[in-house]
Amino acid sequence: MRKKIVAGNWKMNLTLAQGEQLINDILQTGLKLKEGQEVVVATPFPYLLKAKALLKNNPGFYLASQNVASEKSGAYTGEVSAEMLKSVGVDYVIIGHSERREYFQESNAALAKKIDQTLANGLKPIFCCGEPLEIRKAETQNDYVAKQLEESLYHLTVEQLKDVVIAYEPIWAIGTGLTASAAQAQDMHAFIRSQIAAKYGREAALHMSILYGGSAKPSNAEELFSCPDVDGGLIGGASLVAADFTAIIQKLA
Repeated sequence: MRKKIVAGNWKMNLTLAQGEQLINDILQTGLKLKEGQEVVVATPFPYLLKAKALLKNNPGFYLASQNVASEKSGAYTGEVSAEMLKSVGVDYVIIGHSERREYFQESNAALAKKIDQTLANGLKPIFCCGEPLEIRKAETQNDYVAKQLEESLYHLTVEQLKDVVIAYEPIWAIGTGLTASAAQAQDMHAFIRSQIAAKYGREAALHMSILYGGSAKPSNAEELFSCPDVDGGLIGGASLVAADFTAIIQKLA
């Protein structure tokens, strides 16, 4: 059975006090996760230790970093290594988020190095992929996403791949007023799974959790999560509101 995951990406939002209150508000709802369900909270770097302390006695809740350095250690001022993240109790690392690709020009090759560092330190990557509007308009989104997978993941062994979660981000449907339908999400998730199956075999593809990262919210989460190849969501804005984030988690199948 594939893990069903809802991951909240706070991005560059909230003070420490606000973040602490948010986690407490989520936990105080008495939310009970079913077997195979996970909630992941991705805080800014300065809040990781505090978030870990708040989450540690809550089964099914995990901590994520929003980024990681591509190098092991050294003279890289301002960077944070996978070893450092492991040492403070991080479980997951978001890699290749569309904002990192766009604003910081992170290439597929650089992301492959981040994947390697993450796995080498016993952390689980949440690898983001997805196409911008011009690619969707040209109807070449499958080729675009296939290249992202190939250049960042296909050097891994099938054993390493077992620790990778994929998050599909239809970049054209995030903050643009456009909406990706559940059918469009399912189509791309099924395509991604077919690509993994072609490279690594059917069992590896069936094992992999593929999350939807296109502005999921309480009103559309149930429809999205009911799609056979959608295994949860990578949530942005709605993860900053305890009631909304909890409502989304409750939509997991």
